[in-house]
Amino acid sequence: MLSKIAYFFIQPFSWVLMSVFGAFFFKRQKWKSIAKWSAVFMLLFFSNSFIFKEFIRLWEVDSVKITQDSSYDVAIVLGGMFEYDESADRISARRGADRIWQALDLYHKGVVKKLLISGDHGYVSERGLHEAQQIKDALIEWGIPEQDIIVENTSRNTFENALESAKIIQQSYPHFERFLLVTSSHHMRRAKACFEKQNISCDVYPTDQFTGGKRFYHWDEYFVPNVDNFTYWFALIKEWVGFITYKVMGYI
Repeated sequence: MLSKIAYFFIQPFSWVLMSVFGAFFFKRQKWKSIAKWSAVFMLLFFSNSFIFKEFIRLWEVDSVKITQDSSYDVAIVLGGMFEYDESADRISARRGADRIWQALDLYHKGVVKKLLISGDHGYVSERGLHEAQQIKDALIEWGIPEQDIIVENTSRNTFENALESAKIIQQSYPHFERFLLVTSSHHMRRAKACFEKQNISCDVYPTDQFTGGKRFYHWDEYFVPNVDNFTYWFALIKEWVGFITYKVMGYI
């Protein structure tokens, strides 16, 4: 609950709103002017694609290429990929669904023998999403053998992903030796540190990168504001704050 409340204060759009309110309600002209120009600056800064990509480039874990000669006992795929569509009674993919897409590709190529899907949902209230189990049900319908799908369906955040997954591995699959951690590139640093804290040494397979090895930008990314960048900035800032918080709490 506290983490969800904290999310409001680390969202750039919240900072813009607070500056706008300040521009209207501050009594001193000096502070009204500071608030107004702060809002303008933040709107331009946080909506600029070039600026965002340069910042996230510093944090993302680089993509890796895995040959078909490689072999892993299990790919650990972290949740946060889907939402639940109540009207259609089905899960709906978000950007992070690249995690399961890439994991399935590795499974079909024989690089990984099993899939461990970790995560129930991260909401405060019930919203119909029980991600790991619902993904498992879908994969079985698509022809993946049930014995090749391991589900960890109690965790609500990255720390619990690692904690609960480690319990399953240690109790039911102690013979597993090679693990491949699959999650979004900007999430990988915190995720890998959490699994290492639980004595699960993983190779990494980052997905859904915002940037690549080479810098390449279209002209509009320099000049045309993109409101989606506010959401992307929030995801990046949440990772920064989450990493520091986990370090303080001893989770990593």
